[in-house]
Amino acid sequence: PFSTLGKLLKGPKASFGVEKTDGIGCVRTFQSDLAGQYYPLTGMNESVRQQLVDDHFLFVSGDRNLTVAGMERDWPEGRGIFHNEKKTFLIWVNEEDQLRIISMQMGGDVKGVFERLAKGIKAVGDSVKKESGKDFCLDSKYGYIHSCPTNLGTGMRASVHVDLPGWTAYSVDKLKARCEELHLQPRGTRGESGGQTGHTYDISNKHRLGYSEVELVQKMIDGVNTLWEEDKKYQKE
Repeated sequence: PFSTLGKLLKGPKASFGVEKTDGIGCVRTFQSDLAGQYYPLTGMNESVRQQLVDDHFLFVSGDRNLTVAGMERDWPEGRGIFHNEKKTFLIWVNEEDQLRIISMQMGGDVKGVFERLAKGIKAVGDSVKKESGKDFCLDSKYGYIHSCPTNLGTGMRASVHVDLPGWTAYSVDKLKARCEELHLQPRGTRGESGGQTGHTYDISNKHRLGYSEVELVQKMIDGVNTLWEEDKKYQKE
């Protein structure tokens, strides 16, 4: 399971007005199981870069929407990746939002991933407050504000990778329609624009706005369980 959400800091700037040092200091002070190391993109040596690529942690430039919006200004300065020792807690600094907080691990312990995410958000928030005096950007009507309007609200995407060979053989288009009914979003395991490969899908909550984080995680769990039960029936046909 995998949970990720972005955060902007309160103030006159969003990611298109980011300073080269925004967000960096707040990732250096974690304790216990969240403690780890920050890897700046500027001056990164090849062995570190390759390890981050192998771990599927590295983000890159080149997104046209981010470039046009000015969010890749001064690339790669001010960008970096933090991860804890177990590689289950990550933070992307100044990728799209000023901070993208990620909790992930192998297996099916969704509760454990969500609990680590909540703990991490609290730790990051406290660190940001101590470093800059700022809170996360929160609107009373729209929830947390992000660089991308589709993330208004919680800004959280909770997902799992699941094999659905029955649904794949039956109809990928009908699987997408079924996910729509369940308020889910199916992706390939190579990310949002990576396309579909085989019968393994990344299934996540579709909505960000109008629900709490707990409600969205539960929607994902219930929906994936429903798809799995339906898949077993299609495998017998």
